Amino acid sequence: MAWLIWGLGATLFCYGFFQRVAPSVMIDPLMRDFAVSGAVLGNLSAFYFYAYASLQIPVGLMVDRWGPRRMLAFGATLCAVGTLVFATAESLLLAYAARLMVGAGAGCSFVGTLKLATNWFPASRFAQLTGLTMMAGMIGGIGGQAPLAALVELAGWRGALLGSGALGLALALSIWLIVRDSPNGTNTEAAASDTAKSLLKGLGEVFSLPRNWMICLVGASMTAPMLSFAGLWGVAWLMQTGGMARAEAAATTSLLLIGWAAGSPLAGYASDRLGRRKLPLLLGALLGLACLSALLYLRPGGPFAALLFLLAGVGLGAMAICFAMMREINPAENTGAAYGFLNGCVVGTGAIFQPLIGALLDSGWDGKEIDGARLYSEATYETAFSVLVVFLILGFLVSCTLSETGAAKGKHPK
Repeated sequence: MAWLIWGLGATLFCYGFFQRVAPSVMIDPLMRDFAVSGAVLGNLSAFYFYAYASLQIPVGLMVDRWGPRRMLAFGATLCAVGTLVFATAESLLLAYAARLMVGAGAGCSFVGTLKLATNWFPASRFAQLTGLTMMAGMIGGIGGQAPLAALVELAGWRGALLGSGALGLALALSIWLIVRDSPNGTNTEAAASDTAKSLLKGLGEVFSLPRNWMICLVGASMTAPMLSFAGLWGVAWLMQTGGMARAEAAATTSLLLIGWAAGSPLAGYASDRLGRRKLPLLLGALLGLACLSALLYLRPGGPFAALLFLLAGVGLGAMAICFAMMREINPAENTGAAYGFLNGCVVGTGAIFQPLIGALLDSGWDGKEIDGARLYSEATYETAFSVLVVFLILGFLVSCTLSETGAAKGKHPK
């Protein structure tokens, strides 16, 4: 029963990640149907991202107070309804609102699922479950690429989204009927603390722990390359400086996501089995840093480059351990707020580093274009991507100063 309940939450995270990347395979028909430019279309897609990142702390607080079942069911419903509204939108304003709804609904998925893992499983399995949840998200991201593109070819983008919206409603109903907050059916942790602590006090306690901030910085440094390099600029880099075709470049950068999908549960499993958090986190950060640096500054080609992409994702996927550390240093009644704080920080790196890298690229642009698209030199890309390397180095140094968080004890601190 515990696995089924966690699985429904993880399925919502998978569904939300699918919705995050879905517009990438609908660019041409969306631009045509809404009569917009590429910049406007990028902003339309980003409404999901901004809603998701900004709501993580409020969602964490609400999960602590009202329980994961209600929040997950509400999130799934909002995400599905937003998808249906987007599929039938005739105006750009309505499409903006729909993407905002989708992002807000999906924003309940990860924190709510981790709260279910907290309530239903022993602490000794939490890091592994966090990694498995992340893997579910990556599977959704993969599904939102080639499989969705094939469906769009068959049914059109509106038909494809109408079908996914119906699936989202079915998922919302399943969560409401099956999921329970804890083995005894109540949100016991929140109930025990409801009269003693307010939401703002719980959030204040999370913010007041310096180690929470340090863990967030480490997690953010390991996530930024996935969201900014593999998630946006990596394909253009390989096409413009490596001479790859678009399909080959996309397949190569996706290896980092595949590595992340494998590395997250592997790192979590190893951490739980060892009863240690710091060592596997350090090794993962170091592997990610070494592989990303080799890709950017040594510029290997062929199979070795593909291997580096894959290993970089495996190493950086160890970021999942950060959530286990947050669980173990915060009181049980504040775990939702702690998860939301960390998840907001790591997802927020996309909002920071995607435009930052773009601005750095523009600052080094020499005026060359092809078919209206700017061409950047290899040196310009290297300079722009160096911010990710510097951030990773900072995160690694901070992770060296972290102390163990009590994984071997298998319980929350008193």
